[in-house]
This record gives sequence, structure tokens and C-alpha cells, in this order.
Amino acid sequence: MTVVLQVSDPHFGTEKPDVVEALLRLAHTLDPDVLLMSGDITQRAKRSEFAAAKAFVDRVGARQVIAIPGNHDIPLFNLFARAVSPYGHYQEVFPGTLEPVYSSPDLLLIGVNSTRNYRHEDGTVSAEQIARVSAALMKRRPGQLGIVVAHHPVHVLSPQDGKNLLHGHRAALGTWVLAGADLVLGGHIHLPFVRPVNDAMPGLGRDAWVVQAGTAVSTRTRANAPNSVNVIRYSPAADAGRCAIERWDCVDASQGFTQVDQILVNPCRGARSS
Repeated sequence: MTVVLQVSDPHFGTEKPDVVEALLRLAHTLDPDVLLMSGDITQRAKRSEFAAAKAFVDRVGARQVIAIPGNHDIPLFNLFARAVSPYGHYQEVFPGTLEPVYSSPDLLLIGVNSTRNYRHEDGTVSAEQIARVSAALMKRRPGQLGIVVAHHPVHVLSPQDGKNLLHGHRAALGTWVLAGADLVLGGHIHLPFVRPVNDAMPGLGRDAWVVQAGTAVSTRTRANAPNSVNVIRYSPAADAGRCAIERWDCVDASQGFTQVDQILVNPCRGARSS
């Protein structure tokens, strides 16, 4: 069994200390194989905010940390840094590639950097990125769950969130699903949900799911969407490859994070709620 803890949009610099502690308690209980940080790790890309993020990651102590940047992880007001070294402070904490790939017997997880230093909020995916991810997915080993993660969403539930959609999302989603993506993860809009890909693009001919995360620990929550994280559990040996997608909310930090939803998925076969 592989356990992935998706922590998105923590916006360190606006974090609630008691919720951070509650999330650490959950993380230590889960003991995740992978801690996935899916962007907007900081509020203003300050060195002090990245230091707080690093302290959190170190305290989680996951065996593997996968991180991708969000638009807030690029300096907003320091125009020189934004132009010359937009990921400078980010890479002090998360060195190496901005598009990490993690492979294990159970899992193929592919990160996509949807940020651009010339965009303030919007995200973009290029033809080259779409092709690179597709090529990797087509080489995944039997039994591996195929996950693609970008900060910006490929699907939204309401017209008001349409402006936040990833530029190039239709080409990316269709190509990645047909290449073997089972889950396409995102953040950015602070609204957690799980929906079949066919809700976004009917008739693809292959089952997959869009998985959006809320804001993990920030004060920047939306109405009716408290601080939350996603937990993905997968074992290729269980029920012909059962994957559980769980949502954990924190309404009261003193009581901690509580599981409020679970979707059980058999990749390429279907899904059911429980």
C-alpha cells in the first residue's frame, strides 16, 4: 500500500499555527510514503516563508517529498527577481527540477510546472510539457497508478472559477488521460472535489479522475470549504488495483483533521463513493 498526502496551497505567511500542528498530527498518524506539495507553498515567495515551509516538511518526515511551484511561489513585488531568478528562493528549499517525477512499483507521479514569470495568477501548459508527460505515462509499468499534478486546475465546477483554468487544459487533459493518467491533481482555487474526467471532457473513452485540493493551513479559505488535504491510498494487489481518494477537513483545529469523504476507484474500471 502506498499513501500519498497532498498538501496544496498552504500559503506559508498566512498559515494558522494551530491548523499546522493539527496537520502534523495527521501526517504522523498517516506516515505517508509521499508528501506532495502542489503549489502556492508560500504567500509572497519570501525566504522566511519558505523557511517555514521547510520546517513543516522536515517535521512531516515523509520518505519522499515531491513539490511543484504555484504562482504565489514567484516574487510579486520584486520585479528584478521575478524576471531574473523567479524560483530562486523556492529552489533553496526544493532544489533540482521544477517538474519532478517519482516512480515506485505502485506509483508514477509526474509534476508539471504550470507557472510562468510573465503571468500573475494564470497557469499555462505548453505543447512540449504535454508531450513530455504523455511520453512518460506511456512507459509506466503494469500496476502503477498514473498521477499527473499541476498547480492550476484542468476542471472547475462553477463559471466563476473558469478564469482560473489552466491555459491549454483541454489538450493536456485529453492527451494525458489517453496516455495513461488515472488521476490529474491540482490546487489553486482552494476548493476540494473529485470528479470523473468525463465531466470535463465527455467521450474520451477511458476513465480517469480530476482531484482538486483545498488550502491546507492558510487563512485564505473559501465559504463552505475549510482547510483540507487529500490522501490517496493505492495498492495494485487490492481489488485489482483499488485506489482510495480521501478528503480530510479541519473545522476545529483542537479536534484535528477528520475524514469527510472517500472515493474508491479501480483505475480504468469505475468509481464509487462510500
